[in-house]
Amino acid sequence: MNLHGLSLIGAGAGKTGGATFQGFDPARGVAIEPDFHGANAAEIERAVQLAAAAAPAWARLPGAARHKFMRVIADKLEANSAVLAERASRETGLPPARCTGEITRTAGQLRLYGSAAERGDWLDARIETADPARKPLPKPDHRSMLRAIGPVVVFGSSNFPFAYSVAGGDTASAFAAGCPVIVKAHPAHPGTGELVGLLIVEAVKECGLPEGTFSLLFDAGFEVGQALVKHPLVKAVGFTGSLRGGRALVDLAAARPEPIPVYAEMGSTNPVFILPGALPEKSAMIVEGLHASATVGVGQFCTNPGIVVLERSPAAEAFLKTLAAKLAATSSGAMLTKGIKQAFSRGTGARAKAAGVKVIAQAPEGDGAAAAPIWFETDAGNFMRDHALSEEIFGPSAIVAWCRDRAEMHDVARHLEGTLTATLHLGASDGAGAGELIEILAAKAGRLIMNGYPTGLEVSDAIVHSGPYPATSDGGRSTSVGTRALNRWARWVCYQNFPDDLLPPELQEKNPLGLRRLVNGETRS
Repeated sequence: MNLHGLSLIGAGAGKTGGATFQGFDPARGVAIEPDFHGANAAEIERAVQLAAAAAPAWARLPGAARHKFMRVIADKLEANSAVLAERASRETGLPPARCTGEITRTAGQLRLYGSAAERGDWLDARIETADPARKPLPKPDHRSMLRAIGPVVVFGSSNFPFAYSVAGGDTASAFAAGCPVIVKAHPAHPGTGELVGLLIVEAVKECGLPEGTFSLLFDAGFEVGQALVKHPLVKAVGFTGSLRGGRALVDLAAARPEPIPVYAEMGSTNPVFILPGALPEKSAMIVEGLHASATVGVGQFCTNPGIVVLERSPAAEAFLKTLAAKLAATSSGAMLTKGIKQAFSRGTGARAKAAGVKVIAQAPEGDGAAAAPIWFETDAGNFMRDHALSEEIFGPSAIVAWCRDRAEMHDVARHLEGTLTATLHLGASDGAGAGELIEILAAKAGRLIMNGYPTGLEVSDAIVHSGPYPATSDGGRSTSVGTRALNRWARWVCYQNFPDDLLPPELQEKNPLGLRRLVNGETRS
């Protein structure tokens, strides 16, 4: 596949002439050809108009047809895995094996969400049949289900060039829900984005779908993204990135004459609570697991642990001393972009100067975009007094909050902001008294992990990747991973007293699609 550096607008391509930029190899510190051309206003308008024209056909498209389309994309990703992984590794500094694994995950997401579209249970079809003889008033016939919301804009993420980008979870779930998608490619890996986009365009053609099913727009700055969010024909937005970026999009969408939802995954500190009984039983195991979870991907996962909460004791101090030595001996690694590395350095530099904070582990930092672990400690009281200490630093850094007792550990848990995950390590003696802490954390996180680590996310029907603000913009009422992600791109529609032949197939009396439906309070197939 050849790269042209042009936006993909339906079945066509954008033009040269706008502002240009290039990909960048953070490991070698060099730019990567070709030049990429930002989309102009006319191209943005055409992409949105094509998506709006395709939306009615996509809303009517059977789930089986959506599933077929998404299987075709998945097959193409896997068939081109070597080329995709090579480009992504150059543009991100991530190891080729990591990129290959992420391609496999992305293909799996497409197939899983496509199967949910075909199965149709996500639609939550409900039927209340009429009762004309009911007194004092007749009962009408009510039939309701989720219907696709319309054109969706997806912002590619920096840290997952496949799983959260052009063909990633937001795009896949929007397709599965019946929505055309316009992707604003992330400028950190534009070549990877174009390669994946070309495969999706091929799949659109092969499956005979409307031209506006998919578009991919380039931009090195913010203008294209802002124009897309403000466009009156766009009906929802998906975003994975920083709190600052996500909040800007939320505010922009709320200020429209017709506000629209922005499903933004933003900052997350993923606290790890280690109870006293765990350390005598498995201290060495937790050192290894926590170190791996904190440093994988140079700490650039949305689920890397950023806060560790311990009750002070000789065993806990010995545990932290061992962990700190391991962190200090960890090699540096290239961060995704120079900007991310600069933000990491600013954040850790400010934390090192904060009152009551001590650096407990600092590995030698590399050149350029390379970063290495730096960890801090403070007492629980100081942690709760200084809000900045509980904010995310994106990269291989965390802070340990020392507690006097279990009550103070509970206070720290109550103090935390919303987060994607919260982890507990318990020993045999800790279980009986852990109930209150578990309940506190259930109000703070979308996923609770017992005796494990937050990194490593299994994509499934039951998974939740969400959490209260600032982890997500909608307070954790949706998820960006798992088949419940489809619900974000749909809205409820009720049909009252419709003749059967004018109802969507999902709600017709004979149930031609064989869906599981709630009929007069009973689940039926």
